[in-house]
Amino acid sequence: MTAWDIRPAEVGGVLQRTATAAEGLSKAGQNVQKTLPSAATAAGTISGMVCGPVPSGPVAGALSEFAKKWSGDLQYIAKRTAASLNGASEATRHYVEGDLEMAATTQSDALKQPEIDMPGQGGGGKDGEKK
Repeated sequence: MTAWDIRPAEVGGVLQRTATAAEGLSKAGQNVQKTLPSAATAAGTISGMVCGPVPSGPVAGALSEFAKKWSGDLQYIAKRTAASLNGASEATRHYVEGDLEMAATTQSDALKQPEIDMPGQGGGGKDGEKK
């Protein structure tokens, strides 16, 4: 069986750094979602003055296509990152709980009264074997 060698404190440090980086990515994604529409509107067209709303030009169209293409992927990355961080945290917590449970069981077993079956007493034979 392969032995586990997990250092919970180090895992916690990695998870914290990863969560901080993920927050930065999340903020960047939110900023893109917030500013992309205004960037598309501001890009306007390459034509002259118009009356009414600014028509959409090639830059606005390209930005719109970009948003459609990548918004689903960015949401997937955000959800996958959160699930990975939570999964690693939970797995480490279970590992620690398992270590504590094994330590408690070992300690409890060590404190149990030993069973002694001397030869000739309590039905024991040679080397404590039952007759």
